[in-house]
Amino acid sequence: MESKMFQVARWEYVEKIKSKAFLISLILMPILMIGMGVVPSLLMSRPDTTSITIGIIDQTGEITIRLQKELEERFKLPDGQPNYILRSITLESKNDIAHAKKEADALVVSEAIEGYLIVSNSIMIDTTIEYRSQNAGNIKLTSRIERVIRDIVVERKLQAKGLDPVLVKELTVPIDLKTIKISKSGKEEEAGFEKVFFTSYIFMMMMFFLIMTSGQLLVRSMLEEKSNRVVEILMSSSSANDLMAGKIIGLSGLGLTQIAFWGIIGIAISLKFSVSMIPGMSALVLFIYFILGYVLYAAIFVAAGAPVSTEQEAQQISSYLVIILIIPIVFAIMVVQNPNSTLVHVLTYIPLLTPSMMAMRIPIQMPSLLEILVTMILLALSAATAIWVAGKIFRTTILSYGKRPNLKELWNLIKTK
Repeated sequence: MESKMFQVARWEYVEKIKSKAFLISLILMPILMIGMGVVPSLLMSRPDTTSITIGIIDQTGEITIRLQKELEERFKLPDGQPNYILRSITLESKNDIAHAKKEADALVVSEAIEGYLIVSNSIMIDTTIEYRSQNAGNIKLTSRIERVIRDIVVERKLQAKGLDPVLVKELTVPIDLKTIKISKSGKEEEAGFEKVFFTSYIFMMMMFFLIMTSGQLLVRSMLEEKSNRVVEILMSSSSANDLMAGKIIGLSGLGLTQIAFWGIIGIAISLKFSVSMIPGMSALVLFIYFILGYVLYAAIFVAAGAPVSTEQEAQQISSYLVIILIIPIVFAIMVVQNPNSTLVHVLTYIPLLTPSMMAMRIPIQMPSLLEILVTMILLALSAATAIWVAGKIFRTTILSYGKRPNLKELWNLIKTK
């Protein structure tokens, strides 16, 4: 006969997998993850459709013509028209630009021009140019103008020194650095920063969304059953341990379903675009961290959610736990750049952060076998301890209503035999 624990697990799994919220998150999460990684870069690289007029107050009287020529040659619209058009703002005198700035400000406000440049007489010395606009955050425009003017200034300085700018350009051609990742077995693999970071980011965000959504489902499930008194019926036919273990197993199965679905999408994308994401052995190690990490967090969500009696308390508890999940995201760039730093090692040995930190480190540089075994054992022991603590809190508080016990009262519950 099927045990009570697996009956609860099967019921939790079947009920949650049929819910609209789960089905929406199953499809929406990959779209959000891909969207957050791809859409911003697509929007940044999207070409303009109309020419942009930029004003210029040129105190030198020598930059405007050359700048216009360079902008027309380098940047064009899809229809062949110039992407940027310079509009010279007349100066009454080279040293008095107050009137020119007032005129240019009016043109910006009336949207006759996107913005305007102020090129001072001292540009060859301090190399500073002022750009004024209503939209100072147009990085694509400002970076392009900055690059072109820098090239013009450098060329003029070379000519002043009697050097040939064309020859200098040929001698200072940029180097294309090709990065190759070497595994501990000596296997070579081409892996640039974008690929490594994107792979680590995907695994980390999968863990974040999985724990966040499933953990909140677990808390809300207990709250709903306490609110409508269903938990009293369940407790009359099964033990508290069976009920708690069944909930964890059922929602763990739900999480594995999400991982499998997302994994199929990832494999399909990698095959479609011939992109290798991560070797099989590394994926297996990550999967073990996923399981241990999820069990640890599930137990913590059970311990935190069992005493709550209101929706507000449930949201508050969930938000505190989600903050812990955000910590590895803050250190993502640092981990990619230096996965063997002391701080990264310390964070890796904190059980609540171990799964996320390893999800970032393994695609970049596989840690030593000893470190993997030690962190897995530490994570497994932490998960077992969390389950034991959650069991004591769950048995005592799942049928309690009204005021939520404070930390001191929970500690006394844990210490009691």
